[in-house]
Amino acid sequence: MTAAQLREVTGRLAAAGAWRPGDPDIIVVLDAGYDVIRLAWLLAGLPVVLCARLRSNRVFWRVPAPKPPHMGGPPREHGTPVKCDDEKTRAGPSVTGGAETARYGTVQVAARDRVHPKLARVGAREHHPGKIPLIEGTLIQLRPARLPGYRELKPLWLWASLTGAGEPEIAVLWQAFLRRSGLEHTFRLFKQVLGWDAPLLRDPAAADGWTWLIIAACTRLRLARPLAADLRLPWQRPQPPGTMTPARVRRGFRCVRDTAGTPAAPPKPCKPGPGRPKGSPNRHKAPRHDVGKRHPEGKKRTKRRAKTRPGRLNRKL
Repeated sequence: MTAAQLREVTGRLAAAGAWRPGDPDIIVVLDAGYDVIRLAWLLAGLPVVLCARLRSNRVFWRVPAPKPPHMGGPPREHGTPVKCDDEKTRAGPSVTGGAETARYGTVQVAARDRVHPKLARVGAREHHPGKIPLIEGTLIQLRPARLPGYRELKPLWLWASLTGAGEPEIAVLWQAFLRRSGLEHTFRLFKQVLGWDAPLLRDPAAADGWTWLIIAACTRLRLARPLAADLRLPWQRPQPPGTMTPARVRRGFRCVRDTAGTPAAPPKPCKPGPGRPKGSPNRHKAPRHDVGKRHPEGKKRTKRRAKTRPGRLNRKL
């Protein structure tokens, strides 16, 4: 199902002109719940680069060294292992680098090119025709300088479905993965805090208008970060005013309204309008759609009567 959805999205991007032949491949960022190796095999013919987070106990294998001429037999398929939870097997990264981030500090990057997992004939590959292929990719290790909260500093592992990537391509991949977390929390703020999916709207235009209102409200919360007070909960750590999240800014937004000015004139006192006179019909009724069953023309709907057995009636009497 995921592969079918990604194929559909890729086709829609090409049809809309967002991707043309000769452009860089489309980057798809996934979490650890997806089988990125399987998706890389199913989407091999599309201009897509998959980048997904891995568990910390995964094992990959390097390209084996060529066998000596005097040794017979088929060529080897698996070289030395790369265990994510064993530091002794991580020697010799092909690409190293680092960058400064606002949330995680200095992030050290180490990438290993052309590594592949050992795939068994189980699950989705149980009925794979022929030999199970070797799917090579790039294993990326991220070491942040700090993490939000009191979490332990453990390395983060990513696997990308491309080989031969340099330092600029590796930087784009892991920065895109870090961007995914911010997008997910933004949608969570829209739904849970700002009530994006709370109203039951009947018109698509009204839904679009409500979406733009939510975006405007989130923009105001981000602009008010230096002005809002940090009204944190007992289990939250204190943060400077300029680094608070929009949800924490909303908690202290009532203090901003008292100090910030407004270009509008003060409201004039007035009384509410009389509204529609009592007893007058409503001439602008909302459209309602029938959800009942439709019967063929010429047939009338007859009401069935419940049959009562004589013995049951006698027992009641």
